[in-house]
Amino acid sequence: MHEIELLVDLHKGADRQGPGGDAETVKAIDLAGLDRDVPLSIADIGCGTGASALVLARLLNARIIAVDFLQEFLDVLSGRARRAGMDDKIIPLCASMERLPFESEAFDVIWSEGAIYNIGYGKGLADWRRFLKPGGLLVASEITWLTTSRPPQIQNYWDNQYPEIDTASAKVKILEENGYSPIGYFVLPEHCWLANYYDPMRSSMSAFLTRHRGSEKARDIIEAERREIELYLNYKAYFGYGVYVARKLDGAYSLPDVSEYRQGS
Repeated sequence: MHEIELLVDLHKGADRQGPGGDAETVKAIDLAGLDRDVPLSIADIGCGTGASALVLARLLNARIIAVDFLQEFLDVLSGRARRAGMDDKIIPLCASMERLPFESEAFDVIWSEGAIYNIGYGKGLADWRRFLKPGGLLVASEITWLTTSRPPQIQNYWDNQYPEIDTASAKVKILEENGYSPIGYFVLPEHCWLANYYDPMRSSMSAFLTRHRGSEKARDIIEAERREIELYLNYKAYFGYGVYVARKLDGAYSLPDVSEYRQGS
């Protein structure tokens, strides 16, 4: 079995495939100033098994295109939406976030929790902007340094895992450079990492290893996940997920060359 198949098997049974929380999704809705009665068209890019899409569907008068490149995650989302009576509001779409089949200015809101790193923060902002209507809103969570300096152990880890990690001020500057007006920013609290993500993952590890008969690939994945959890517990003061809310600027805008961002995609 390939590594991606093992990762899907480990994570598809969880409510979330990354740090986050329902209350924090609601906080982002409020920070964005979304009217809960006005009809909205939303793209939830990198939706996983649908944690954020379900909150958006429950609280907003919205039609949500929930995008993920893994059909297994979308199948779980479809079941969750059906059981919640919201399958008429959530439309799953299996597609790469680098090749989205949308028309220009198709959406009032682009939402992406814990996923934009897959394409790279700068490239995602530049590529997805055209899908927003003038004045449309973008909400994205992104791994962020919380301090201007940090121990070499965590610096080296994230430099290898995701070189685009940076401080919030640098992330806001990239928003501005790509034709967005920042509205607000907040950091996900600790429970979004532990209670909502890492603790459920840890509770599923034994069954995962049993399903895969303790194969070397399965053990390598669990070892990597445990190492990530250990690093968070030891260095959580230095990094976290920032949630960025911004509005697309109206009128013509000349986007910068995004080639500089491709290294981190």
